[in-house]
Amino acid sequence: MYKLEITLPDDIAKKLQEAATQLNISPEEMAADSIAEKLERYAVYKSVAKHVLKKNSELYKRLA
Repeated sequence: MYKLEITLPDDIAKKLQEAATQLNISPEEMAADSIAEKLERYAVYKSVAKHVLKKNSELYKRLA
């Protein structure tokens, strides 16, 4: 497992701790889950952007 150490502003650290407590998970698990979700959204974004660029490539060529 990859170990990552980060420094958070106090207000974000407090929100992280509060949310993790409400979900009955550790702050580390909450942070890891959040990073995983962000990476998944980024992968979807890249896929959609690639599809749109491919689908509209002829239009973009004509507009250039």
